[in-house]
Amino acid sequence: MTKKLFPLFSVLLIAALALAACAQPAPTETPVVPEAPVATDAPVEEPDIPEAPVAEAVTINLWTKEGEVDGGLQYVQALADAYTAAHPEVTFVVVNKDVETLREDFQTASLAGAAPELLWTVSDHLGPFTAADLIQPVDSLFDLSLYVGSATAAVESPDGQTWGVPISNGNHLMLLYNKALLPAPPATTDEMLTQGADFIAANPGVNYLVFNQTEAFWFVPWLGGFNGKVFDVDGVTPTLNTPEMIATFAFLAQIKAAGLIPTESDYDVSDAAFKEGTAAMIINGDWSLGGYKEVLGENLGVAPIPQVSATGTYPAPYTSGTFFMLPKDLEGAKLAAVVDFIKFATNYENQVDMVTKLTRLPALTEALSAEVITGDPILSGSAAQMSYGTPMPTVLEMRCVWDAIKPELLPVYAGTTTPEVAAANAQAAAETCISGLE
Repeated sequence: MTKKLFPLFSVLLIAALALAACAQPAPTETPVVPEAPVATDAPVEEPDIPEAPVAEAVTINLWTKEGEVDGGLQYVQALADAYTAAHPEVTFVVVNKDVETLREDFQTASLAGAAPELLWTVSDHLGPFTAADLIQPVDSLFDLSLYVGSATAAVESPDGQTWGVPISNGNHLMLLYNKALLPAPPATTDEMLTQGADFIAANPGVNYLVFNQTEAFWFVPWLGGFNGKVFDVDGVTPTLNTPEMIATFAFLAQIKAAGLIPTESDYDVSDAAFKEGTAAMIINGDWSLGGYKEVLGENLGVAPIPQVSATGTYPAPYTSGTFFMLPKDLEGAKLAAVVDFIKFATNYENQVDMVTKLTRLPALTEALSAEVITGDPILSGSAAQMSYGTPMPTVLEMRCVWDAIKPELLPVYAGTTTPEVAAANAQAAAETCISGLE
């Protein structure tokens, strides 16, 4: 084809195409389905489907105040093992520390950037931990309405934030007695003095009453029985040099002089004596019920600490419970694992299991109606004592009160310090400590 003929051919071709287009029918509303593409030998690229995420392996260091003596540590370990069985990517390292050591070690470890991932502890750690900005609030992580209100209130700060998830409710002291040695406990302190003298005369070598004489936690219930408090109405000003405080010291010195309590007795000595049958009664907490029930069986009795005859008031042990607390910097996969474990540990089944194994009142509201609680006289006795209790102060100043009372206890028991001097010393020490907090 020559170049001269190409323009003419192009015109004729365009005209032919235009006539063909005019001859096509009008389009209808039915969409035209395109034909499937013709297969070729070229490889078809597979869609990029992401794989299911693999759970990140984490290790959770759990520090707990639960010890072996009462079976608490074994219970915590069993919970951790059960969770790991269902979630193999989560490994727990459970470490027992007594209450004061846990507080001190957590503060030290946090400052060094080596805090454990989870704490199982008590509410009075709230003050020092929040003051030092070491833990995080849990309101956005859990449905706290599922738990007993008094339990969550024990770890609530004045600004309304909640700093722990409750595990058990109570954590209070009560009177426990061995029915084989003492069929019925005293109802009042006057009866205790009379009954105690008779018991000692009839049972040489057996202690009438034991309790931890070295810690102020066991002193405070008696102070409440004498209508005393450790703080003024503002909740932070110590009131330790008062007639009520002096009367409390004097009463404890009196029962010591009468031989109703042993010459020396810390926690472990008291616990062993009661379990071995060399003490008729012990003042101890709800955490100890499981171990005593296992040893004494039907011979274990529970009652309120005797009413103070001079005032007509029952001793008022501090109440709170045990709580999970989370370090401030916990985040990511470890935070997710800890939150899920806490929900697991405090679900209905595990809360009822805790009651069965440790004989403690649960913090989950739903679990309170379980038959294991409503039909158990031991738990009923525990609940009766708790009704006389008073909420544990969680302010930072409470640490100063504990540290101020403790050094005065043994000298008063030994008769080397008078109640008046002990009360004055405690007040001065508390004021000095609190002034250093400001």
